[in-house]
Amino acid sequence: MEIQKEFESIGGIFVHPLQEIVEKFKGIKAFVFDWDGVFNNAQKNENKSSTFNEADSMGTNLIRYDYFSQFGKMPNTAIISGEKNEMAFHFCNREHFDESYFKVPNKIIALNHFCEKHQLNATEVCYFFDDVLDLSVAEKVGFRVMINRKANPLFRNYVIKNDLADYVTGHDSGNFAVREACELLMGITGNFDKIMLERTKFGANYQEYINLRQTLPTEFFTVLNGEIISVVL
Repeated sequence: MEIQKEFESIGGIFVHPLQEIVEKFKGIKAFVFDWDGVFNNAQKNENKSSTFNEADSMGTNLIRYDYFSQFGKMPNTAIISGEKNEMAFHFCNREHFDESYFKVPNKIIALNHFCEKHQLNATEVCYFFDDVLDLSVAEKVGFRVMINRKANPLFRNYVIKNDLADYVTGHDSGNFAVREACELLMGITGNFDKIMLERTKFGANYQEYINLRQTLPTEFFTVLNGEIISVVL
């Protein structure tokens, strides 16, 4: 319960009891993220793209290492975006995510492709999202993190009322909310201190993880006539 108090103190909302959240998260094998409004506040720059911050990036790295430290293999990872964002492509390449889906307005198509490609059930996916375009995915996956935005209280209430999230971040989009959620998930696995120590010392297990991570290529996909197609960028 200390973890729950820590995150409620910064405004986090546990939609389900903590023990239920812990049990749901045990079955997760993959992490999928929306981009706009999750890694940023959804504003576009002069290049019609949106950026990210290093604290959130480190959060995604640490949660992947947490999974690797438990199971000895990498979790599958992807970005699913309704828009085309050059910085999302850079992020996926740099962080060696498995897939980057872009210009996909009906995101369930991308989720289905991702799950089929990696032989996953949707219930084995943890999804980080922020808006209505994401709800078709939130309905299907096993664990849902809603990135908060205080400007849409009716939407947040709708998501909670309709059981479309397990946790709602205390921090708004673009304000390190991804890092918040990743720390929560590491906290409920009970591995947070272990992960911090091994990353600090750059221990042998972390070196094995990072060496493996760096070998992973990123594939890029979009949608054409309702079908997911591969794209070379």
